[in-house]
Amino acid sequence: MTERIETVPAALDGERIDRVVAMVTGLSRTEVTALIEAGAVAVDGNTVPRGKDRLREGQELRVIEPEHRSTRPAPDGHVEVPVVFVDDDVIVVDKPADLVVHPGAGHPDGTLVNGLLALYPEIADVGQPDRPGIVHRLDRGTSGLLAVARSEAAYESLVSQLQERSVLRRYRTVVWGHPESVNGLIDAPIGRSPRHPTRMAVVADGKEARTRYEVERTFDLPAPSAELTCRLETGRTHQIRVHLSAIGHPVVGDDRYQGVRQSLDCPRPFLHAEHLGFLHPVTEEQMAFDSALPDDLTAVLARLA
Repeated sequence: MTERIETVPAALDGERIDRVVAMVTGLSRTEVTALIEAGAVAVDGNTVPRGKDRLREGQELRVIEPEHRSTRPAPDGHVEVPVVFVDDDVIVVDKPADLVVHPGAGHPDGTLVNGLLALYPEIADVGQPDRPGIVHRLDRGTSGLLAVARSEAAYESLVSQLQERSVLRRYRTVVWGHPESVNGLIDAPIGRSPRHPTRMAVVADGKEARTRYEVERTFDLPAPSAELTCRLETGRTHQIRVHLSAIGHPVVGDDRYQGVRQSLDCPRPFLHAEHLGFLHPVTEEQMAFDSALPDDLTAVLARLA
């Protein structure tokens, strides 16, 4: 059995117990209900009788999860996987927007990983069991290039390159407003938002996060905005979106980080992983891939002047 103990922060004061347990464990509401009914959830040492009860700041939440809960995703041949490169060691995918990378809370199947397993079943034993082959991720609403390891040796090499910051990941985005500097480095730690637990934010005790940006061009109509290229030096959750919002220039179309405005309709966050570069994990050849801006974002760009 696996035991989790969490102290309820101020941001979760008044939240339902079942919702918080789902957030902490990544389990579905159905799985959380089963845990509660089995007496595996306690608050301040008292077993929780029902999930709808509310938590208070400072309380101790204790959850006992079954040790052998299956986390291995299943193959799904119905998921379309746009592969741009593949060999015995590496797969490079051009992920479309609205496709979740791997199963998780709220998305148990129909993900990129499920599709990859149908094409390349050997990746099931590569990396982490619940996200086989995945060495870095893209948000659901972000399109573009993603590297997947096809062997354990390739996985270890690519993870090491990411840790050493030698993988080149460049994104194209459009933000609201005109940044004061034509290029810059945003060096600000990122962690869970104290006000909105499902969001990330720049927080003093967060993890190191560094994003470099360069302004490619600016627009005045229908409202001041700018096209940027961004390069990740670290890979925190929602990093580019959080960093750009923190400096007052949220990504156009980003409804989570203040990027939605009536003056310009954008179907999703304007964020595309356009370039990916790394050393091949076996041959050590320098690999480089580029992805054109998708039609939905090209249409948005065409409306700017």
